[in-house]
Amino acid sequence: MKRILVPCDFSSPAKEACKLAVSIAAKSNGEVLLLHVINVPVIYDPGLGGVPYADPTLLDDLEAAGIKNFETLQADQGMLSVRSSYHITNGDILSGILEYSEEKSIDLIVMGTTGSSGLAEIFMGSNTEKVVRHAQIPVLAVRQAPDIASIKNILLPSTLSLQHPGFMNKVKALQEFFQAVLHILLINTPSDFKNQTEANRALESFARHYELKNYKTHVSSYSSEAEGIIDYAREEQVDLVAMGTHARTGLAQLFNGSITESVVNRIQYPVWTSHL
Repeated sequence: MKRILVPCDFSSPAKEACKLAVSIAAKSNGEVLLLHVINVPVIYDPGLGGVPYADPTLLDDLEAAGIKNFETLQADQGMLSVRSSYHITNGDILSGILEYSEEKSIDLIVMGTTGSSGLAEIFMGSNTEKVVRHAQIPVLAVRQAPDIASIKNILLPSTLSLQHPGFMNKVKALQEFFQAVLHILLINTPSDFKNQTEANRALESFARHYELKNYKTHVSSYSSEAEGIIDYAREEQVDLVAMGTHARTGLAQLFNGSITESVVNRIQYPVWTSHL
């Protein structure tokens, strides 16, 4: 996690994301890249043949305001302690984030979220969901920046599939970075129930297959995966949740339906997601 991108609109959630990104960069000897995408309203002037154009004066004013906000943010968030830079562009927010991520070879995108009010409340509307859906790199959604020294327990809800080596390698790297215990959780639902012996055998097979270290296994019986994950994380006070997503299908995941979406919406802890 050397090159960390924080898409920023200077809101409180974005500042929390920035704070966490600075802490991660300090630990990894990395750098933080701040990106502000200005989505200027397009004007259609019949006098110009109906050709759309953006008001250049408005764009200049917004860019000037962005520069001022970045300078304040860098001072407030202690960014002088790490390598950092900022960039302002205009256009579609999602495209701007994805293109900049590719151009700068970003390792991790950190985005703020307001949490339980729903994905419509996540930083820049539904753009966190869109970034998770389309980005080819991990995304970390955070409501309130934790002290990264306190991240010692990572929860990995899983169906125990043995078909995702790339994703699991990223999970192992995440675990190593934080020197954390990996808690592998199997939610036992009525539609796919395993007795205790079967569940324990499947969990250990999963851990051996991916050569996991410093881990613990857990089984929880619940009527739904999302409720089980949320309640388990709350009861056990985990520090971070890691979940897989399927590209271009929204916040889909190792399960079915919209479990990751529900978890991101309602959980208090940072949620790290990466494509399977």
